[in-house]
Amino acid sequence: RTLLTALVIPAAAFAQATPPAAQTGAPADPSAWRIDKTHSELTFQIRHFMSRVRGTFRDWKGTVNIADPAKWESGAVNVEIQTASIFTDNERRDADLRSGNFFLADSFPLITFKSTKVERSGEKMKLYGDLTIRGTTKPVILEGNYLGVQKSANGQERVGFDASVTVNRLDYGVKWNRAVEGGGMMLGDDVKIEIAVEAVRGGGPPRS
Repeated sequence: RTLLTALVIPAAAFAQATPPAAQTGAPADPSAWRIDKTHSELTFQIRHFMSRVRGTFRDWKGTVNIADPAKWESGAVNVEIQTASIFTDNERRDADLRSGNFFLADSFPLITFKSTKVERSGEKMKLYGDLTIRGTTKPVILEGNYLGVQKSANGQERVGFDASVTVNRLDYGVKWNRAVEGGGMMLGDDVKIEIAVEAVRGGGPPRS
């Protein structure tokens, strides 16, 4: 399980780097769950000729706001991605992806997702929200699985889910392509985004 997942929440959702509770000493917000990036995954894939190119973003963060994990309809998810942190394990390609041919990272440093509605039926869930890439915002629906809540050995509550969505990059102004000999184009237009999340209750830093 794995954008943007891809690739993959209602509108008040992802916290800033340091939550207010950590700054003031106030009790942590029990409805805030901070995404533990060390145990989460954000990936995308696109057709290249007849195969696939897969990639990720090395710098991203997010939050889930939900008081009761059994009632996701009252929850929210937000994700913020640093565009320039794109990584496909090819330095030349990554530089091109940061350029005006693709994400224009200097002018549009952030890719964001803000949920507008969450639906859950048993283990299945849908995250409705607004995905913004290169300054263009479009509604998307990520579909996936609710993985439940567990406590780690140190007592921290963790909630998990995975989800994915396929978007057309042309809708976001990411239009570069090249015709290939024999017909067709080098790149596909559809980009599959996948996200697998593990979040820690309270918004504080996760403990391994």
